[in-house]
Amino acid sequence: MGLKRRTKVSEAFSMASMTDVIFLLLIFFMVTSTVVIPNAIKVTLPQAQKQTAAKPLTRVTIDASLNYYVAFGKQKEVQVSFQEITPFLQDCYAKEPEMYVALYADETVPYKEIVKILNIANENKFKMVLATRPQK
Repeated sequence: MGLKRRTKVSEAFSMASMTDVIFLLLIFFMVTSTVVIPNAIKVTLPQAQKQTAAKPLTRVTIDASLNYYVAFGKQKEVQVSFQEITPFLQDCYAKEPEMYVALYADETVPYKEIVKILNIANENKFKMVLATRPQK
């Protein structure tokens, strides 16, 4: 007894669903790549030959206009006065005693301002890391 199929299987491959998947992946990567912004404050870091990797949990940023910003962990930077930096760092140290303090200073910032932050860290026995950018 010969049974026949009523519908024929098409041997042609349709790329329509494949292009939909590719466009969805493209949109996903475009959206997630714009979210990853490590430092939103415009700071031109000085160059250094050797880079070291440390996990700074606390960030202190000084921009070209000598504005101070602080952040703990993955928080967004908040503008503070110079007098507010020490209490902020002490609070962060109370939360995480093994923290590193990363100093992001624009290359035009006077050395005197950087030394002020280093003195705060030295007085409180904080571990400091100076952020730089790699040489070209």
